[in-house]
Amino acid sequence: MKKTFLGLCVLLITTAGNAQTKTKPAATAKPTAVPVVFLKTQLDSFSYALGLNIANNLKLQSIDKVNGAAMQKAMSDVFAKKTVALTDQQANSCIQGALQANASKKSGAEKAKGQAFLDANKKRPGVITTASGLQYEVVTKGDPAAAMPKLQDTFVAHYAGTLIDGTEFDNSYKRGEPITYPVTQVVKGWTEALQMMHIGDKWKLYIPSELGYGDRGSGAIPGGSVLVFEIELVGVKPAATAEEKK
Repeated sequence: MKKTFLGLCVLLITTAGNAQTKTKPAATAKPTAVPVVFLKTQLDSFSYALGLNIANNLKLQSIDKVNGAAMQKAMSDVFAKKTVALTDQQANSCIQGALQANASKKSGAEKAKGQAFLDANKKRPGVITTASGLQYEVVTKGDPAAAMPKLQDTFVAHYAGTLIDGTEFDNSYKRGEPITYPVTQVVKGWTEALQMMHIGDKWKLYIPSELGYGDRGSGAIPGGSVLVFEIELVGVKPAATAEEKK
């Protein structure tokens, strides 16, 4: 989730206190240093606000260090309509490469922790591991004769999602409304599991990061995380047949 700044300007204004005291300060007391007010104009404030915005968004992408001089030169070259050192394609490739490298580095420890969890979890009675690495256990069985979602269908389900430490990141039960999505428009672990479930089934899924949000993560979910979901399949909406689409 990206942060935005609703207010462009947060001016650093300092004022000298005028409060009087009953006793005079000691003769040896040093005067308080007054911070330098460097945001003197609207352009100063606008520029500083942009810097805050860019820096905070970079931190969300695990970037915590840049070459300020090089960044400033790039901006100056563009504004002055000078020949730039990189083409748009080269610049995009450079940015994506740096983001991916940082995401992989940050997710390494999380993936190792997740793999250790999965290795231990698959030994528990009732836990089934598929060829893809997805793990699941049946909490409640529905009607074996009930409908099962196909790849082209839309499903209706309630769910609660947590990290392996129990931190909850989403819960449709608390919102009081199940979700409705095409089977192909959820993480791979869900897509695989849903096609094995009947309406009324409630399963607990343990999804490796490569079947979840990968090294990049998503919002409150760190990159490389194993996802734990309780899914209750509420309904199936079959895809329209060719005749129905006419």
